[in-house]
Amino acid sequence: MARIWKFGDNVDTDQIVPGRYAPYMRPNADLAAAAFIEARPEFAAQAQAGDIIVAGRNFGCGSSREYAAEALKKRGIAAIIAVSFARIFFRNAINLGLPLFEAPDIVAAVQDGDPATLDPLAWQLRVGTTLWQLPSPPPFFRQILEAGGIVAYVQRYQRFPQS
Repeated sequence: MARIWKFGDNVDTDQIVPGRYAPYMRPNADLAAAAFIEARPEFAAQAQAGDIIVAGRNFGCGSSREYAAEALKKRGIAAIIAVSFARIFFRNAINLGLPLFEAPDIVAAVQDGDPATLDPLAWQLRVGTTLWQLPSPPPFFRQILEAGGIVAYVQRYQRFPQS
């Protein structure tokens, strides 16, 4: 079963993937293995596909490094739920097809390590016996997610999604 990885406010892209682990610094390395490698080494060692990140305000602040969101996507993170996101991280995650949700009530209620299940078709999160309805993404975001990212969407439809 998937689990919750809970983080606080202002998690920046340097914490997600430190600059020295950037793909251009280590072109043959596994980017997913560098996720939170210094800020939270147990994440780098133990996070599994399907796990969910829950965080406070301003998740993904800092630089515009797309590889921060890419490392989490490649790690298999099913979604990130936060109070709020840095705008550039939000856009990078959308482009990569990584689901993001702003849901302060969930952030306040769950704990690090809680077992969780995400239903990506119904946009529901179950933690223990509690079932939450996640905010429905805008139509263009859904289209990108369903395609697997903006590049896959454009390759398939030869255009950008319509809002």
